[in-house]
Amino acid sequence: MTVAANRAQPPLEFLPPDFTPTVWWGVKTCLPWWMRWRSSVKTIQTSGTATLVKQFQAFQAGHTRFLIAFRHPSPEDAYCLANLLWHEMPKTARHMGVSLSMTPHVHFIYDRGIPLWAGQGVGWLYSKLGGTPIQRGKVDRQGLKSARHLFANGRFPLAAAPEGGNNGHTEIISPLEPGIAQFGFWCVEDLHKAKRDETVVILPLGIQYRYVSPPWAALDGLMSTLEQEAGLTAVPLGRFPLPHGGPEAQALYPRLVSLGGHLLSLMESYYADFYHAEIEPLPPGAIAHLSKAELTSRLQHLLDTALQVAESFFRLPQRGNVIDRCRRIEQAGWDWIYREELREQGNLSAVGRGLADRIAEEASLRMWHMRLVESFVAVTGRYVHERPTVERFAETLLLLRDTIVRIKGENPFPRPQLGPQIAQLRVGEPISVSDRWATYQSSRRQAVSDLTQDLQDALTALIPSLNGEN
Repeated sequence: MTVAANRAQPPLEFLPPDFTPTVWWGVKTCLPWWMRWRSSVKTIQTSGTATLVKQFQAFQAGHTRFLIAFRHPSPEDAYCLANLLWHEMPKTARHMGVSLSMTPHVHFIYDRGIPLWAGQGVGWLYSKLGGTPIQRGKVDRQGLKSARHLFANGRFPLAAAPEGGNNGHTEIISPLEPGIAQFGFWCVEDLHKAKRDETVVILPLGIQYRYVSPPWAALDGLMSTLEQEAGLTAVPLGRFPLPHGGPEAQALYPRLVSLGGHLLSLMESYYADFYHAEIEPLPPGAIAHLSKAELTSRLQHLLDTALQVAESFFRLPQRGNVIDRCRRIEQAGWDWIYREELREQGNLSAVGRGLADRIAEEASLRMWHMRLVESFVAVTGRYVHERPTVERFAETLLLLRDTIVRIKGENPFPRPQLGPQIAQLRVGEPISVSDRWATYQSSRRQAVSDLTQDLQDALTALIPSLNGEN
């Protein structure tokens, strides 16, 4: 079960990776059954798997250390990546005549916060599968040290999501965090110090989802539920033209814009009335007359206001991009909830414990504003209009649903399944980190920035629809 975030807790302990073959074998065996039972993904299509096989072959021969940098659009990504490694890769290896010493597996980096909402059993399982946690909102020296050690010396290659968390969009890549590039250079440095000559590479992996058949009826049903919960009784007058799209898209788009605008208006009024934000809320029906640019501007201003509410409470600087600010707020909240003085029972009196609980409750309430922003960080106001596919409709509507669920004070996970999906995994070409070592030695910041940008470009290239393909 999850830990109550409105009560003061002992400090978060590091969960050391403890790969256990019997646990791994059990999860590997159960994965196909689990996906058929609980996952919306019914088919997995892969391309470039031969490249992955060659990297594992070189890794097992002691020629290469590599990290799989995978896109993270959905909570389903972990199942799909495991299926690729444990089931698809061995088939491809046999077809290529390549002998792998064991079924492929990876160590992986995960957010230390996941076991807090998913349950402590998830933390135990991730540890037994060889995962290593990291707290993203601070300099987590123990977490960084563990991941760095695994990259250079681990039994398996490393895997991580350079976007940090899932953004809910298969066709929008969030700005990448520079940590993946830095891990690559640290690995090169560690190998040089140990007088080892393995080559260090980063292997980009694209993940996309599409529906087996368009679930327009399920979207209509979800839309009706959200409209009712938001108190939206009618679509405001006005035109919401789409440049293209079938009749289902043309019918659903005005309702999607109206629901988004209605929520925007409600939240603007909420922050203006109760947090004295400098926002002039939209009058009823005004959403119909806003341009896409105006709508996007108002949305970004609202998200900035929500972050400022939390930052003001924790006395945090308002600097960095939205992701940086979210992580900083999250860590500040954790510092108030997970207290060092509670490491040993009895360190606080009953009154002291009560005050600590009040502080934890306050921190949890302020972090709620940040969670709202997390749900909408990738929303642009143009995503559906530019390409009104059923996938883009579904992704946007599910983000609106997450927001409404959070406003109601509920956990947005698990999400409703709108219909069976196909996951498409595409392995890109390896990016050599070792070849950039001289540049790193002369200008570390520039080398990390360049590698991060090249990885962003490589992941973008693995989304066919963004490159003129269907």
